[in-house]
Amino acid sequence: MNLAEHLPAGSIITKADAADWRAAVRHAGDALVATGATTDAYTDQMIATVEDLGPYIVIAPGFALAHARPSEAVKRTGISWVTLAEPVEFGNQENDPVHLVVGLAAMDHDSHIDVMSALADVLDDEATLAEAIAAETPEQVREILSR
Repeated sequence: MNLAEHLPAGSIITKADAADWRAAVRHAGDALVATGATTDAYTDQMIATVEDLGPYIVIAPGFALAHARPSEAVKRTGISWVTLAEPVEFGNQENDPVHLVVGLAAMDHDSHIDVMSALADVLDDEATLAEAIAAETPEQVREILSR
């Protein structure tokens, strides 16, 4: 299964403007809301998680995996893909600045395993990842990630 199968066009935002990390995470949350995976409350929960626990979601150079615990704000497991026009600082000394934010919503602790496996495959393929980050449109992102 490839990552594009988990990413409807409405869950992808390319070249988003974000003044700070909160705006970047909000874009990822808005894309989850747009596809019916979550409510706005989940976006608020993702931001609150970083406020409470710090920038641990910046898990690789330039990459943040925005998420929160499963809650009633999650309607179904979903993922979003947001590239930023200009990278933003999250406060993670090792991996800032961030230019890709992937939003993840899970119904429970197991339902997102397939999505995470597909995402890991993309993150391990530097050429595909670079091409997907550089894509100008959601359609281009989906095409690159479906290879």
